[in-house]
Amino acid sequence: MFNHLRKKTLPAMTLTEVLVVMAILGILLLLAFPVLKPLFSRTHAVEAKTQLKHLAELQNIYQLEHAHYADQFQVLGFEQAKLVSQENGTAHYRVEIVNSGPQAFLARATSITDFDGDGNLNVWEVDQHGIPKEITPD
Repeated sequence: MFNHLRKKTLPAMTLTEVLVVMAILGILLLLAFPVLKPLFSRTHAVEAKTQLKHLAELQNIYQLEHAHYADQFQVLGFEQAKLVSQENGTAHYRVEIVNSGPQAFLARATSITDFDGDGNLNVWEVDQHGIPKEITPD
């Protein structure tokens, strides 16, 4: 008579089983993190190389038009992305033009974040040849 009122049970995991699975996943993440940490630094370096390549292209175009390289971002139309230290910033590298002249220029991207915590900041440079070079590895 009361068969229709009986609760149906669904197969499920117990709280203990869920906690054991979470503990195993946490241990695996702790083991994998030191192996993956250098990959994070390399992905941030892509930001520096991309910005410097773009700046070098703008400099080379400017040099063809004006017979010298620019010493300011404004005349090139290059805009530094907002740094992570600023509000809503995403950039980890501060880009600057170190020197410029009629025949050559040098630009530098310096990280504002110590990615691996060793006290060294990553530095990349590019010149009129347009090939970014890592000066100080992080």
